[in-house]
Amino acid sequence: MRSFVIAAASVLALALAGPAAAQAPIVLKFSHVVATDTPKGKAAEKFKELAEKYTNGRVKVEVYPNSSLYKDKEELEALQLGSVQMLAPSNSKFGPLGIKEFEVFDLPYILPDLKTLRKVTEGPLGAKLLKLLEPKSITGLAYWDNGFKQMSANKKLITPDDYKGLKFRIQSSKVIQAQFRTLGSIPQIMAFGEVYQALQTGVVDGQENTWSNILTQHMHEVQKYITETNHGYIGYVVIVNKKFWDGLPNDIRDELSKAMKEATDFNNAQSQKENEDALAEIKKSGKSEIIKLTPEQDAAMRKAMQPVYGDVASRVGQPLIDEFMKETGATH
Repeated sequence: MRSFVIAAASVLALALAGPAAAQAPIVLKFSHVVATDTPKGKAAEKFKELAEKYTNGRVKVEVYPNSSLYKDKEELEALQLGSVQMLAPSNSKFGPLGIKEFEVFDLPYILPDLKTLRKVTEGPLGAKLLKLLEPKSITGLAYWDNGFKQMSANKKLITPDDYKGLKFRIQSSKVIQAQFRTLGSIPQIMAFGEVYQALQTGVVDGQENTWSNILTQHMHEVQKYITETNHGYIGYVVIVNKKFWDGLPNDIRDELSKAMKEATDFNNAQSQKENEDALAEIKKSGKSEIIKLTPEQDAAMRKAMQPVYGDVASRVGQPLIDEFMKETGATH
């Protein structure tokens, strides 16, 4: 009789545990390399909030900012292996995976403004680029802005000649390498989290970044001059592990897509505001002198960068560059 009671109790315990176990939340790890108080950092938190709300807690999003889980080079491999489910790497990061087409976003002066950018990211060209990720076990969900890049160094950068011989930190992108080599600089690939120390110790002389990244990483504290060039664009592609995404129940995937759309709108609104605020804060700090180019100086920089398009045409693909330029109305 006693063994029957124990057996019955065990069956009852299993029956009670069954539904509870089935309701354990799906964990989605979202790793990124920037600070929490940047547009991307805030948008990742916004996605977490909305995803958990819309799925009624059936999905738990764990956000790992500031390279706390993976650094630049490691994170894409970790996503492909399923060690992390979601990332928001910059467009430049896909080149090493063999998807060189995303480096078209790195071409200098190819995107005149944010309105033009939207025509690309929200149109057929943006969708076509996302499709290229699928054979690599990656699903592309959205494009998030960071903003337009500025140049900084401990010497004034006004003419193309001012760049000669300087070591610039870059993210991994053959287009950005070509850009700095065209200017006579020495490009050095380096993880984002290591840039402040490299600037502080003189391992590199300068870097290019958005105002919000310069401020939140305190780069302005170790760079005497920042030239307002708006020469390039930094944006991110929010991606998920394809197997994880395809394996989600349809209703959960729909709610996460809704959360992502709202987080994208939030990010892109934040980005412009925060870059403007960061510029004001950097000016107020007085630690970096902000240099604004005259129209003639700006034209000289654009002219100096022209050869980059020819240098990378075989890598990125001339038809894609032509399609991109037709969409943006850019000239070079």
